[in-house]
Formats: sequence, structure tokens, C-alpha cells
Amino acid sequence: MNEETKIRTEEVDHVETPPRARVSDVEEMPGETAGEKLTRKRDYLEGFLKQQPTQTAAGEPGGATYDAVIDALKEIYDPEIPVNIYDLGLIYGVEVSDGGHVAVTMTLTTPHCPVAESMPGEVELRVGSVPGVGTVDVNLVWDPPWDPQKMSDEAKLELGML
Repeated sequence: MNEETKIRTEEVDHVETPPRARVSDVEEMPGETAGEKLTRKRDYLEGFLKQQPTQTAAGEPGGATYDAVIDALKEIYDPEIPVNIYDLGLIYGVEVSDGGHVAVTMTLTTPHCPVAESMPGEVELRVGSVPGVGTVDVNLVWDPPWDPQKMSDEAKLELGML
């Protein structure tokens, strides 16, 4: 262990107690009645309440196109397991570009999965049918390998694993 990574400890005999908050420490507002002192002051919320929500781009998570792609993926079910491929954790990533190009990175439960030939094609067809999507690339990857921990809680509940 070198000198930089050592943990140093210091022993102390006494630590001063921090001062306690007192009611008498509160600054008085001139002309304020007892009832006004107890009411919540709204000035701290003024800027927050005036702020308008920002619009999410269609391709970003929470955007219309992105959410529609996720909904389309949730309609595809693994034929051997009664859970959709999104909740099963087979979808590793969805990227939506401005031009309507969608790249889906996915895996399968095993390389020898019986639907290894048909599943990527089905994903491409379903995602391609989403309004606003032009082209779809499905990237089938094996690293990192799929494991049951990638499933959502809903999928685990459906399969009796939770």
C-alpha cells in the first residue's frame, strides 16, 4: 500500500457542541401578526411555479417516437416464455435519431435460442411500423450475456420468481 492510499485517522478528546436553533434567533418582520408568522410564505415557490415544462425531443426517452418504439417492443413476446422481450431484458438499448433512424441493440436468452433467426426480423418489422420511424437496424449482441437479473420486476412476478 503506497503513501497516497493510506487512510489516516485522528483521535480527539472533545468536540464542541454546535449551537442550537432558538426561536429568539428568528428575524422579526415588521407589522407581521402571529397568524402571518405561521402561514407558509409562497415567495420561494414563485419562480418554480412559473417555470414551464420543457418539451422532450421525439427520439429522447420520454419523447413520442421513443415511447412508441418501446410500446412496439412490449408487444413482442418470447414464444417459450409468456413475457414480452422488453420486460424480459432482451433489449439492451434503443437509439432514435432525428431522421427517424432507430437502432435497437438486443440479445437472446441463449445463442441456441429457437427464435434466433426470426426474432430480430420481427423486431425490425414491428419497430419499422411505428409512425415516424424510417429505417431500423437491429444489432444482435451476445456480450454481455443475458441472465435472469435483467428481467423487470413485472416479468419476475409473472414467472413466479419474485
